Amino acid sequence: MKKTGFLYDERYQLHNTGNFHPEMPARLKAIYKGIRNAGILKKISLVPAVHADQGWIEAVHDLNYILRFEEACLSGMTDFDCPDNIMGPETYEVAMLATGGIIDIAARIMKGEIDNAFCAVRPPGHHAEKSEAMGFCYFNNIAIAARYLQKKWGIERVGIVDFDVHHGNGTQHIFEQDPTVFYYSIHQHPSFAYPGTGREFEEGTLAGLGFTKNSPVLPGKADAEYKRLLERDLFPAFDTFKPQIILVSAGFDAHKDDDMSDIRLTTSAFIWIMKRIVEMADKYSDGRLISLLEGGYSIKRLPELAKDHMNVLMNG
Repeated sequence: MKKTGFLYDERYQLHNTGNFHPEMPARLKAIYKGIRNAGILKKISLVPAVHADQGWIEAVHDLNYILRFEEACLSGMTDFDCPDNIMGPETYEVAMLATGGIIDIAARIMKGEIDNAFCAVRPPGHHAEKSEAMGFCYFNNIAIAARYLQKKWGIERVGIVDFDVHHGNGTQHIFEQDPTVFYYSIHQHPSFAYPGTGREFEEGTLAGLGFTKNSPVLPGKADAEYKRLLERDLFPAFDTFKPQIILVSAGFDAHKDDDMSDIRLTTSAFIWIMKRIVEMADKYSDGRLISLLEGGYSIKRLPELAKDHMNVLMNG
């Protein structure tokens, strides 16, 4: 059994998105409930959040953007950059705790205290670009973690796997010219899928050409199509790239019971996907893997999906 961490903090629920927003505090309650009721808490390291050092956020986001976000919260604004980004007075501090907690998890993994971890954080991050909040996201948590690992720990090759049903435009945007970070995303496209990016021909630019890979999935597809595309696109790419750590944007919104997409994945498909990712981490990265919560909005299914996610991290 691996030494698995679980980043969870009730302060993440202070990010107030109102009564009808899909990215609601109840998501984290459901995730915690599933992990607790399965008896997993006694088998893992429960890690509380810590406040981020702003310098690590500046490694990804423009300083003016960070200050603008903070001022928006302090001034009582209820949305930021677009109407989807609903926020309350605590949102900036909660975002700092999300990023800080993930950085702390990364440090624990590099020190050998834990092997891998699931970070159940809010707000999510993969849509946030360098100077713009998008799609419920303010700080790009996974991008900040990648830069931290590179700058603090000398990691030369970071592999990012994004299986949220929506393309991580922010993460791709941040690393599209960077050959030291391989970004892979499998997501719904086209139809109403947000944000409309992530086509197969988007492969990075300049020095980063060939280090971005997208697998768009047509609406209505299910387990077999995901398995086919992952085997065709992701596994060979990482076999060449050989990441020294794997970061996962774990979105559970491709589940057939999630109203945020037209993809029909079963619960067992998510288990299969994570098993393959853990196998890659064992093969290339000495087991080092950090999974970060992105989407997933079915309160009914999140307890089951989170429990299974943790079990795979613990047991492979």
